[in-house]
Amino acid sequence: MVLAGIMIVFAIAIRTTFAYTLHHQVSQRLQNLVKAGSLELEIEDGRLEIDQEDLVRDFQSLQWYDPAGQLVGTQGQPVSNLPLDPQQLVRLQTHANLQSITVPVKDSNTGQLIGFVRANESLEAVNQTLKQLDWGLGGGAILAIVLSGIGGTWLTLKAMRPIEQSMRQLQQFTADASHELRSPLTAIKTNATVAQKYPEGMRPTDAEKFHAILSAADQMTALTASLLQLARLDPSLEQHQTPTNLLHTLEELSQHYQHQAQAQGITLTTQLAEPTWVLGHEDQLRQVFANLLDNALRYTPDGGTVTIRSTRVGPSILIQVQDTGIGIKAEHREKIFDRFWQADTSRSYQIEGCGLGLAIARRIVQLHQGNIAVDSEWTQGSCLSVQLPLYEHSP
Repeated sequence: MVLAGIMIVFAIAIRTTFAYTLHHQVSQRLQNLVKAGSLELEIEDGRLEIDQEDLVRDFQSLQWYDPAGQLVGTQGQPVSNLPLDPQQLVRLQTHANLQSITVPVKDSNTGQLIGFVRANESLEAVNQTLKQLDWGLGGGAILAIVLSGIGGTWLTLKAMRPIEQSMRQLQQFTADASHELRSPLTAIKTNATVAQKYPEGMRPTDAEKFHAILSAADQMTALTASLLQLARLDPSLEQHQTPTNLLHTLEELSQHYQHQAQAQGITLTTQLAEPTWVLGHEDQLRQVFANLLDNALRYTPDGGTVTIRSTRVGPSILIQVQDTGIGIKAEHREKIFDRFWQADTSRSYQIEGCGLGLAIARRIVQLHQGNIAVDSEWTQGSCLSVQLPLYEHSP
């Protein structure tokens, strides 16, 4: 668009300059012609006489008038039909595709006005030239933009290859590192668990330390699992999607989280409507809504409510997870889908989580050609919405 804007400004500048030059040349020719025509007008024995010497070229004409403004002679074509105003001595006019200049003629001896001369020239040739220029500039600008677009795309793709390769290497490194961390974390968890099973001869402070080690190992295990999954989410997975009924998935998740909600004193309800068939990966979509439910239950206090709602919106299905929790401040709403970001950092030790749940959910939704959004008010609760394209050919 920037290139197109530059080309348009450049074309307008060229066109304006060229048009000015052509009209200036016409004016110069008319001035020369009207001077020559003035020499042909003279008074003989008190009568106005015109020397009929051929002065005009193609598309030019001369008209002679007496002092009263009456036409007394014509030479060439085309001629101007505009009336002559004797009160206006010099006049440049453009009318009906014709440019004209009118000047008074005075006797060289007495200085008396003896008549007027009007020189005319057709602008058809000028307009035709400008039309050809417009086509040339327009075609050239379009061709330049198309070729520049192709060249720019090629250069961009070529420049992006090293970046894409670096991203793939980073993705592979994250996956490999997460995978390799699982073994030592499993060993730490196993030893800490065994130590807790045999507390004989262990000081109370040592038991607390083993509990902290086990808790940290659990968090690290969850973090490495999330990183490994995030690294393995690849756009190529779109080619292996199958029809999935989200109604069953959401009902199963509601039943699964019902016990957790009751234990926390939270009311979990569903308002699900057909149809809810989409094209995708059932396990991944299950994790999306599991992450949203887990997030809603985590930040909703005792006595609150969490509602799962599905609604058809045109060719899409809109699924909302709404809670009456602590909500999100306005300045934080754009950050909740960032990796490793948590809304309530002051409670990071009381609320378990690594800040990857919503990042994973957004990535999965994007791979399913959908979008995810948040609507929240601080202390009033939040509503996370997922919109996915419906699969019309449901089984």
